[in-house]
Amino acid sequence: MDIELITNILFATIRTGTPLLLIALGEMVCEKSGVLNLGQEGMVLMGAVVGFMASVITGNLGMGIIAAVLAGALMSLLFGFLAISLVANQVATGLALTIFGTGLSAFLGASYVGVGIEGITAWHLPLVSEIPVIGKIFFSHDPLVYLSWVLFGLVYWCFKRTRLGLTIRSVGENPEAANAIGLSVLQIRYLAVMFGGAMAGLAGGYLSLAYTPLWTEGMSAGRGWIALALVVFASWKAERIMLGAYLFGAASIMHLVLQGLGFEASPNLLAMLPYGATIIVLMVLANDAIKAKLSTPLALGQPYRPQL
Repeated sequence: MDIELITNILFATIRTGTPLLLIALGEMVCEKSGVLNLGQEGMVLMGAVVGFMASVITGNLGMGIIAAVLAGALMSLLFGFLAISLVANQVATGLALTIFGTGLSAFLGASYVGVGIEGITAWHLPLVSEIPVIGKIFFSHDPLVYLSWVLFGLVYWCFKRTRLGLTIRSVGENPEAANAIGLSVLQIRYLAVMFGGAMAGLAGGYLSLAYTPLWTEGMSAGRGWIALALVVFASWKAERIMLGAYLFGAASIMHLVLQGLGFEASPNLLAMLPYGATIIVLMVLANDAIKAKLSTPLALGQPYRPQL
């Protein structure tokens, strides 16, 4: 492979990995607070369709991104009400949210299938974007890619250096002890869940307004599920999530690269690469159950009823 092809592959890897990075960062914060939200796929689709609809109606891509974030946050509020306030089973509630979001997004977006818009364009940063190889890989992306890097930095800093990160971790490890020292467990969990929903909605907006500026039913293509596996794969660490997101992103485009290089195999088989990578990662984690258990927030998925 020549240097131009490698540059294009790395450029596409960052673009493809961006929605995974956004979803997984939001889910990590959610799970750090002790809440397991399996509704990421539904929230991504709702963010994608609502963001696209808002952009078409208003003619403003910025309004579309805001609408996508709000759609994801509102969907997460529904999950929070059922799983946190009503203490419903978190696994069942998350699966129901995915089914609901998938169906509702298809219904809302039925009349928008095939509608084309001019999506969010790339920002070629002055001077640095002209650097050979590095310039295209890192400094020729749309603003949502740069925003994902900023959000990664904020999440990383939050859990490494701030009291807020310690508070979220304490709620996810031992909510009873956190409540005993005066922390509002339910409020913190609600905020963490809403952050996760907003990030999923933003990822959906990225898909329909920047990555492929159109709406089509099921366009998330399982990214919500891959992001859930990615959080476990990364042991709930932000820096590993970024690395994993781009590894999965590379796996997602590798079938196109292999076909371009003349690799003789079924296109459908090659398209399974990212999902196969997910299964392999989960198999590896299953073989190291002790390490996975040590990394998992102790109260993850466990309902909490405040003592009156």
